[in-house]
Amino acid sequence: MAAFNYQALDPAGKPNSGMIEADSARLARAALRESGLFVVELNALTDTPEQSATRNIRLPFRKRIPLSEVSLMLRQLATLLEAGLPLEQALAVLIEQGGNPAMRQVVAALRSEVLAGSTLARAMEKHRDTFPDIHRALIRAGEESGELDTVMDKLATYSEGQQALQQKIGLAMVYPAIVIFVAVLVVGGLLLFVVPPVVEVFQQTRQELPLLTRALIALSDFLSATWLYLIALTVIGGILAQRALRLDALRYQLHLKLLRLPVMGKLIRGSNTARMASTLSILVGSGVGLLTALNAACGVMSNLPMQRALEEAAAKVREGVTLSRALAASGLFPPVLVHLIASGEQSGRLDTMLDRVAKQQTQEVAGFTTALTALLEPLLILFMGAVVLLIVLAILLPIIQMNQMVK
Repeated sequence: MAAFNYQALDPAGKPNSGMIEADSARLARAALRESGLFVVELNALTDTPEQSATRNIRLPFRKRIPLSEVSLMLRQLATLLEAGLPLEQALAVLIEQGGNPAMRQVVAALRSEVLAGSTLARAMEKHRDTFPDIHRALIRAGEESGELDTVMDKLATYSEGQQALQQKIGLAMVYPAIVIFVAVLVVGGLLLFVVPPVVEVFQQTRQELPLLTRALIALSDFLSATWLYLIALTVIGGILAQRALRLDALRYQLHLKLLRLPVMGKLIRGSNTARMASTLSILVGSGVGLLTALNAACGVMSNLPMQRALEEAAAKVREGVTLSRALAASGLFPPVLVHLIASGEQSGRLDTMLDRVAKQQTQEVAGFTTALTALLEPLLILFMGAVVLLIVLAILLPIIQMNQMVK
């Protein structure tokens, strides 16, 4: 069943607008006419059964909804649920008040699934590109525990925090990305369009060229003859790598090696720890059982070794081992996490300690990323300058030699 947004006139000529659900636009118009309304405009908010048949074909080309819109929707939904509105009615309000057409369509699809008897988390499974794993895991746990409104409020706060962190990291990476892009364009342009005509003049002199110039000529000739093949090889390699990483065994080994890297490993461990601690803090603070919270936290871990370590820790907790000891056994989690969880277990304030860990790890990741990008900017400029300097020297050395021969 699809949802439609309509604008109509009642028998007295007064405007009337709202939302109606029907299997097709024709049935929606018929239902509105039976209600005594004259339809002026009717727009589909969700796919009709006929459109759903071709939905998978269009899916790769659909524009992804930004995290800011998702955060706003979660905050509005949390507010409506806390006010006591039923889930179906709260979703209907979001459809009517929504400003983003794509977000309204997603919310209308969620409402249709909920009206059909599905849970909100299960309905979100059909919109994985909009709602990440952590959203679905937390909402599923909130529905199972009957604390959906409380969990939704904390999820909205978490999503807003992630949005702010994402914007901060994104802004920090803009300048290095621009420098790298300009460097590739400049060096590629020099090697493909500037070096060949200059080198042709040197070759006509029939003098022995310096080693740096000969190396530059060989590199320029290689790129001129193979740049199209190199681009094709890069694209094919990227596709093959993406398919290969679908294998859990290969992805596990890659993630394990990334964890052992000095810089990248710290960022990966910190971000995964922050997500896990935030999830556990939200759920445990909402009255959800620890085992249920651990199962939900496993779904938000992007690093496979840490995810499996958390699954093993959950199994040990089920057997009676404390969470701090279970996490310490793997050696993959930061010591601060283990120590604060141990303090929380002893003091009975586990949710508070988990929230403190999440904030500490988030701040550490943000600070480390900012420092890394601040250091990366001058290094990129120096590297670009060194490459350009080598190209200029390779061109100037034969000219200097010719001037010395003339003297």
